[in-house]
Amino acid sequence: MKKIFTLVLLVFFIFSCSTPQKAFITDDIKYFNENNIEISKTKFYEELSANHLLSSAYIKEGLRFHKKLILGRQEEGDITNLPLFKNLIETRTNQKLDDTKPIVIIYYPGKDPCNMSGTATRKSKERSYNKLEKGLEEIAQIKPIYIYKDNDGLEDYESISFYKDPDGMIERLFFKEHYPCMSFVVVDKNGHFRSYFGEFPYEYVWETTKLMLDDKKL
Repeated sequence: MKKIFTLVLLVFFIFSCSTPQKAFITDDIKYFNENNIEISKTKFYEELSANHLLSSAYIKEGLRFHKKLILGRQEEGDITNLPLFKNLIETRTNQKLDDTKPIVIIYYPGKDPCNMSGTATRKSKERSYNKLEKGLEEIAQIKPIYIYKDNDGLEDYESISFYKDPDGMIERLFFKEHYPCMSFVVVDKNGHFRSYFGEFPYEYVWETTKLMLDDKKL
């Protein structure tokens, strides 16, 4: 009887460990407008679909990801201390940056309902980022730098070298909110930058890099 009881416990333990845990809590999700005022889910999506200037970001609360409207999907500006910016990236990645070329950064904010959903596999993600890198090589003879805030979930990108955000600089300068999936920013040789918030097609990275090479602004 004791052996049977032990076997039952062992089977239960194996089953409980192999059963995937719920990644996110999807009930009691709150919705906020761009002024941080809580609104209904219906109102949230009505405003999002009616105004092309609006995008969305997450407000993380434990395993819940509340949603917030953000005015604007892109941002443009200038880095005030370009030498320090480059030095921190070079130190973190252990690579020398070319002062004549733009810097392309792909930013991963951490696991969220966007980058953990969908049907993409590790192989399809690898093919996608290989295509992104090939395009950047043709356009500017550069490779993107992959930066993360939280590495939870990065096992799906095992073929890509991600680096921890140095001193939280990338988040502080470009991505103050948790935008869905990943975001990117391109910085030209003079420190002028153009960022894009949230999920993006790689063509956007190419086009932005071309604009920065031509010193064109929004």
